[in-house]
Amino acid sequence: MTQKLSAKQRRSYRTRNKIRQVNILRNAVREVRPRLSVHRTDRQIYAQIIDDVKGVTVAAATSLDKELGLKKGNDAEAAKKVGKLVAERAKKAGIKQVVFDRGSFLYHGRVKSLAEGAREGGLEL
Repeated sequence: MTQKLSAKQRRSYRTRNKIRQVNILRNAVREVRPRLSVHRTDRQIYAQIIDDVKGVTVAAATSLDKELGLKKGNDAEAAKKVGKLVAERAKKAGIKQVVFDRGSFLYHGRVKSLAEGAREGGLEL
């Protein structure tokens, strides 16, 4: 079990390091973007936009949100709706561009659907 956990941590750190490197390069020209962080479980999917400079969550959405009215939150359709909702909340907060942080999850299935929903909602990933 510990070996699996450490592999997951390695994937997560590798993804975050790439995001940090991109933001360090952009910091030279003052274009640091907040990151769209995704977490998925067997039953739900969660997304939040984090401003790493201030250390604040700017916008968040989950498949548990009442305004989505989902009966189950573990399919690609629910993930797409969560992506659109987080994009809508980000636009209200004045954010148009983000860096996609998939964490230790593969860019496939529900994670990919969430990203596509965020793009459809008006975010630039």
